[in-house]
Amino acid sequence: MMANTVEAEGQLTPDEQKRLTSDMHRSLRRKKVRALFLVAPLLIFIMVTFVSPIATMLFRSIDNPQVSEYMPNTTAALASWDGDSNELPDEATYAALVEDLVVGRKNHTIGKAATRLNYEKSQMRSLLTGTARKAARLKPPYKAQLIKINKGWGDIDNWRVIKRESKPYTTSYYIAAFDMETTPEGEIRMLPENQRVYLQMLWRTVWMSVVITLLTLLLGYPVSYLLASLPMRVANTLMILVLLPFWTSLLVRTSSWIALLQGQGVINDILVWFGLVNDESRLSMIYNATGTVIAMTHILLPFMILPLYSVMKTIPPSYMRAARSLGATPFTAFVKVYLPQSVPGISAGAILVFILAIGYYITPALVGGQTGQFIGNMIAYHMQSSLNWGLAAALGVVLLTLVLGIYALYSRLFGGNNQMTLR
Repeated sequence: MMANTVEAEGQLTPDEQKRLTSDMHRSLRRKKVRALFLVAPLLIFIMVTFVSPIATMLFRSIDNPQVSEYMPNTTAALASWDGDSNELPDEATYAALVEDLVVGRKNHTIGKAATRLNYEKSQMRSLLTGTARKAARLKPPYKAQLIKINKGWGDIDNWRVIKRESKPYTTSYYIAAFDMETTPEGEIRMLPENQRVYLQMLWRTVWMSVVITLLTLLLGYPVSYLLASLPMRVANTLMILVLLPFWTSLLVRTSSWIALLQGQGVINDILVWFGLVNDESRLSMIYNATGTVIAMTHILLPFMILPLYSVMKTIPPSYMRAARSLGATPFTAFVKVYLPQSVPGISAGAILVFILAIGYYITPALVGGQTGQFIGNMIAYHMQSSLNWGLAAALGVVLLTLVLGIYALYSRLFGGNNQMTLR
């Protein structure tokens, strides 16, 4: 009877509606759980290889445990000391320092605190390690004896540095990353011009990456246009030549440019043979910015060609023929019809090449010399040689922020609508 009523009226009873809604919700939950299990490996991979390293880098750039961990007594004693009073700490602070030096030398940890303080003020490492070797033989009172061992313990600026860096978190690494320093009085100022390294290197990284991006666009656009215009069989054959560099090691490709660009290299020999340059005045194209730009343009060129080709292949050739039939010249038809439709490929290739270029360090390290180094080379130096991981992390955060800012600008200009109108 109920089934006949439902069939006649086309409506469900309240109980049936509840059951149907419950079944639909249950089915949707199963689909969501199934989808979650499908993407879970990817999410775990992203967390482990992308999010976790970035979070670690962000934490490293402000983490400052060395002084407070390896000089705990001195840190506690300096907490009540007023560094602006222009008076040295009291005897209890010097006694705490001696205790920390004795324990630190025994545990081989005082060198870590000394190295951290030396980042902020030169000669702090020799001050701490030199005193630590004699600290075990000292008897109270300690203040006069420490000053006699090294006059640095009578310098109030050294104590101000120790107090400032005894905090568990610091902005000192970011201050150094912008070529600034903190005076013992706590003022932040720019370093002398002959000591500024990172801002100059960051600017060099940006403008050289822009030049490399423009060169890959200039060279890649005609190649992509040719590939998109040729028959599929011929285009596929030529595409193998574009992808061929991916089959060769990056190190091998970079090393080959050293053989080509050096003073006695192939290119200079050809120029001398044709009489374009004198044998005594061969061109300097390696171990400078020129070598970095040439080598990286070659290496990153496929990353510009592939996005351009994928977009150009979708542009119907009939559009150009229609423009020509309406009286447009080949140049006008290209500028007014073809070029605007290829803008998505230009923007995608440009942002891809630029982001890859700005983070490169292997190629600049091999062919860049002093004037062709990127900020990535300085990050690698602090990670592997100076072991100043905090500064390396701060430089990495600055570079990451720059890249995110550029990508945000790209998204604002091209994200909503990848078309461009040329008048």
